[in-house]
Amino acid sequence: MKASVLLKSSLLTSLFVVSSCATTKYSEDISKNNYSNLEAGKIYVVTMRDGSPKQKILFRNVMGDNLVGTAGKKDSTEVIIPKAKVAAVKDRSKARILAGATVIGAAGVAALVISSSRAD
Repeated sequence: MKASVLLKSSLLTSLFVVSSCATTKYSEDISKNNYSNLEAGKIYVVTMRDGSPKQKILFRNVMGDNLVGTAGKKDSTEVIIPKAKVAAVKDRSKARILAGATVIGAAGVAALVISSSRAD
C-alpha cells in the first residue's frame, strides 16, 4: 500500500510538472515560427542558437526580422535580437508560477505519503 500511494503521487506530480512547461521553442526555418504569442510588456528569457549567453528582454514588438525590447523594466537600453538567432523563449512569470506549483505539489505529495504511512 505504501509503495502504490508513493508511486501514484510521484507520477501525478511529474505529469503536472511536465505539462506546465513554460518554454516556447522555435525551429531554424524562420517562416514557420509564430512570434505572435509573445506579449508586449512581459519579460522573457531568450536562448540563442549560437550558444551565447541567455538574454533577458522586456518585449515590446516584432519589427521585421527582429525582436525588439529593452534590457529590463528599470534599464531602458534597447535590445534587438534577430529572429534567426532565437532558439527558445521562456516566460519568466510562468516559470515562477511553475516553481511555486512544484513546491506546493511536492508538499502535498509528502503530506499524502506521511498520512498513508501513519494509517497502517
